[in-house]
Amino acid sequence: MDSLTHIVLGACVGEAVAGKQLGKKAMWLGALANSLPDIDFIAGFWMDTDDELLAHRGFTHSILFAVIATLFMALAMKRWSHIKKITFKKWEWFFGIEISLHLFLDAFNNYGVGWFEPFSPYRISFNTIYVADPFFSVWPAIAFAALLVLKAHHHKRMWWVKISLCISTVYLIYCCINKINTDAKLRQAFVAQNIPHEKYFTTPAPLNNWLWYIVAGNDSGFHVGFHSVFDRKKEVEFHFFPRNDSLLYPVSDHEDLQHLIRFSQGFYTAEKWNDTLVFNDLRFGQIVGWHNPEEKFVFHYFLQHPNDNELVVQRGRFAKWDWETTKSLIKRIRGN
Repeated sequence: MDSLTHIVLGACVGEAVAGKQLGKKAMWLGALANSLPDIDFIAGFWMDTDDELLAHRGFTHSILFAVIATLFMALAMKRWSHIKKITFKKWEWFFGIEISLHLFLDAFNNYGVGWFEPFSPYRISFNTIYVADPFFSVWPAIAFAALLVLKAHHHKRMWWVKISLCISTVYLIYCCINKINTDAKLRQAFVAQNIPHEKYFTTPAPLNNWLWYIVAGNDSGFHVGFHSVFDRKKEVEFHFFPRNDSLLYPVSDHEDLQHLIRFSQGFYTAEKWNDTLVFNDLRFGQIVGWHNPEEKFVFHYFLQHPNDNELVVQRGRFAKWDWETTKSLIKRIRGN
C-alpha cells in the first residue's frame, strides 16, 4: 500500500492495541511501526535502479525481518523508554501486529513482497487491490483525523477506530471477491475467444477495484486488455504486444537485464523507441490503456541509458492524465 495508508492505518491499529495505556502516543508509535518495513527506500541512495527494484519489498518485508524487528523494538521500548506500565509481551504484541499487517497488506498489490527472504527470492503477490485505493484508505484516514482532534481518553476514540477498520476490512474482502469473479470470467473468455496463453494475471486499474487490467500470453507475446465488473459483454477486447526477445540478444549478458527479467516474473516485452532499446514490465499496467489500447506501459526501462531510469515504477503511472482521461476511466468502469 502507499505510505499514507500505512501511516493512518498504523495509527488506528496502535490506538486499538494500546490507546488506553499510551494515549495518543499509541497512534504515533503505531504509524511508525507500520511504516518500518518501507525503510528499504534508503537503499535507493546507493543502489542502481535494477538492484533497488529487487531490494524494495525484499528482506524488510520478510517474515524473518518481522520477527527480528518486533523483538528489537519491543526490547528497546522496554529498556530505554520511560513508559514502564506496558510489559515486554505487550510491546511484542503491539509491534508484531503493526509490522505483520504491513507485510500482509502489501502482498495484495502487484509489486509483490519477499516473505521468504533471504532464503527464497519468491515474491507473494495477490494482485487484488491497487497500491493507492482511496476507497480502502479513506476510512482509516477519517478515523486518524478524528483521533487527532479528540482528547486522549475520549469515549468516542475506539468507536472511530472500530468503524474505520471494519469498513476497510469489508472492502478488502469485496476486492477479493471481485478478483475471484474476474478471473473466473476471464478463463471462460480465453476459451471462447481462443486466446493462446501459458500464464496470465489480472490486477486492478488505477484508483479503483471495478476495472481490471489483464495480461495473458506466452513466449511469443501478450494479449493485454481491460474488463469491468459491470461489463455486459462476455468478450474482452485484447491488443497483442509481441515479446520481441530478439531485440535483447545484443545485451543478453548485461546484469541489469537479468535483474529486470527476474523482477518481471516473465511478463515483459522489448521494443525500440527510435534508437533506444526499452524493456517493459507489463505487471504495472498500461498508460491510460483503457483510453488508448496501443499506449506504452507504465514501467519502461531504458537499457542503453540506465542513468535515465529514476522512479522507473512511478513515472508512467499517472502520465497523460487529464480531465478527459479521467472521464474515460469512469465511463469504462461503468461497463460496455
